Amino acid sequence: MALLLAEAARSRGGEAAIRDERRTLDWSGLNRAVNRWVALLRAIGLSTGDTVAVVSGNRVEVFELLLGCLHAGLTVVPVNWQLTAEEIAHLLADCGSRAVVVDEDRADVVAAAIDLSGVDGVSRLVTGRANVSGFRAVEPLVAEADDAEPPEQRCGSILLYTSGSTGTPKGVVNGAFRVAAPLTEVSRLLTYAAKVLGVPSDSRALLVGPWYHSAQLYFALLPLLRGCELLIRRRFEAEETLRLIDAERIGVCHLVPTQFVRLLRLPDEVRRRFGGGSLRRVWHGGGPCAPEVKRRMIDWWGPVVVEYYAATEGGVVTLIEAAEWLSKPGSVGRAVPPTRIHIAAPDGTELPVGAVGRVFFRRGRAQDFHYRRDPEQTSAAHLAPGVYTYGELGYVDEDGYLFLTGRAKQLIVSGGVNIHPMEVEAALLAHPAVRDVAVIGIPDEEFGERVLAVVQLCGGLIGDTEAAEVLARHCRERLAGFKVPRAWRVVERLPRDDAGKLRHNDVRRALGPR
Repeated sequence: MALLLAEAARSRGGEAAIRDERRTLDWSGLNRAVNRWVALLRAIGLSTGDTVAVVSGNRVEVFELLLGCLHAGLTVVPVNWQLTAEEIAHLLADCGSRAVVVDEDRADVVAAAIDLSGVDGVSRLVTGRANVSGFRAVEPLVAEADDAEPPEQRCGSILLYTSGSTGTPKGVVNGAFRVAAPLTEVSRLLTYAAKVLGVPSDSRALLVGPWYHSAQLYFALLPLLRGCELLIRRRFEAEETLRLIDAERIGVCHLVPTQFVRLLRLPDEVRRRFGGGSLRRVWHGGGPCAPEVKRRMIDWWGPVVVEYYAATEGGVVTLIEAAEWLSKPGSVGRAVPPTRIHIAAPDGTELPVGAVGRVFFRRGRAQDFHYRRDPEQTSAAHLAPGVYTYGELGYVDEDGYLFLTGRAKQLIVSGGVNIHPMEVEAALLAHPAVRDVAVIGIPDEEFGERVLAVVQLCGGLIGDTEAAEVLARHCRERLAGFKVPRAWRVVERLPRDDAGKLRHNDVRRALGPR
């Protein structure tokens, strides 16, 4: 058997393990599929440490392949399916991909990317039964592969690239899965998932975000490896998500703040129909959550709403339950063991309670990370070996709770005064007419920078021409005068990726000062 699935396959072989809109596999079927993938990947010449790039939408085959690589000592490289051929080519060249697996919809773009990458000898596979754009169809190959227990099972890994919202994507190498390590090492990760994150072993998990994003991937994979059934959907749809949670008795899922906003904006009658009695844990992160949005979600869904602070680089570093958050609104929680929070002054010295500085985490070298082939960026993210930052500014209160005030690179300095965009964004999101907002600094001859609010409105509540006056008045009731935006833009939509992250570089390029 595939070792990570052995217990579930033996004890619950006929029960559903994973399903999407197209297919359902029980635990025995998933075990056989993973064994076949291991056999196929080895048959095409891949060996321990080789990389397999995957460009596909959310589907069962992605997790079959992912588990196959994790049992064969191979490194999976999840690729954002919205990237251009040039952007994908950069990732393929950087990771030295030996094989690329795509779904049918993306074969043409990825074929062009392989040609642009300059990587030779890439094995090309496509989901489905038909060859497409030079890619060999996977379904017949997997069906013909041996489903016997693979020999010499060794741990693979996952090489995730940062989103690139603030620069060129970088491959993150961390210790979550170590290539060629004994698979028994994964048990420590699963124990951590259970004890610290509260991942159950007897529930049903829902994936509605893009699987290639680190949080969506791990909050789907960890429940699956713990023994939960995984229900996969291609995309998030607010009303359909509510229906699925009730109809499928979903116990755990991961959402991002923009999805909370869309759920809260549903008509009252739709929201009233939602029961949510099956929910046990709804993890959220992936970006700042406005306090008013968080409070309304807790009022609606109750104590199941759990916030974490994490990044692709080092995973979850803080956690806060709903009841804690109500007593510490705006906090992202306290450090999870063995993490220690270090708020640093510009010279690296530790700042006292309540002082704002760069947020670092001390976890030791065994849980450290580095950027693939980029020692300069790795060094910039570290204060010392095992002491790293995710790029945020913040402070710790007297009880050890962390409050984030913004990204160091996005801090606005106007007239010598620091302004934290997250604070202004939270104030604006409290207005019922604001659907989404980005706050950035733009050049100002007198003050160096001034605050620009780029706003997406909810239709019909206020007009574009009156938005600046109405929203500025709203901000003045909640913020000091120097924090109120001095410039405004109303847009149809803000550039967010499928994981809900705002692409600040795109905002600046498209909406810079006229």
